Amino acid sequence: MLAETICAAVSAAGLGVAAVAAYRKRFLTATRIAAYALVPLGLVLTGVVEWAAGTVFSPTAWVGVGLLGAAWGLFLTTRAVERRRLARASAREGSGPHAVAPPASAPALGRAARPVAGSGGAAKPKGRRSAAGADDDFSDIEAILKKHGI
Repeated sequence: MLAETICAAVSAAGLGVAAVAAYRKRFLTATRIAAYALVPLGLVLTGVVEWAAGTVFSPTAWVGVGLLGAAWGLFLTTRAVERRRLARASAREGSGPHAVAPPASAPALGRAARPVAGSGGAAKPKGRRSAAGADDDFSDIEAILKKHGI
């Protein structure tokens, strides 16, 4: 009941301000203010305010929110434990799904994709990179840091 009264008062005040703006020949501003002023009244008439007030002041609703938060926390915990177990298993084996990034992720890291042996492209010979090659890898990072002023 109190929320509905407050919303009606806010709407009335907003319409008053819109009337003053229209009197001053600011019709576009007056129309915009009137539109904003009618929103609280519309929410009251559709029952949204009553539903929101009932939810906010309901202990049952807050217990439900707490239970949802606990479930979310349990999901996150089990996911973290599962990832840790997978990482340990792949470290023991020496290879696994987490050992090497797939070739498709190279462009996302700012480097050019290297052709995979057997994919039709000529694979580059493995060896030490030159100093210029190492500088190219860090040029993207330097550009990002300079962009952000770091």
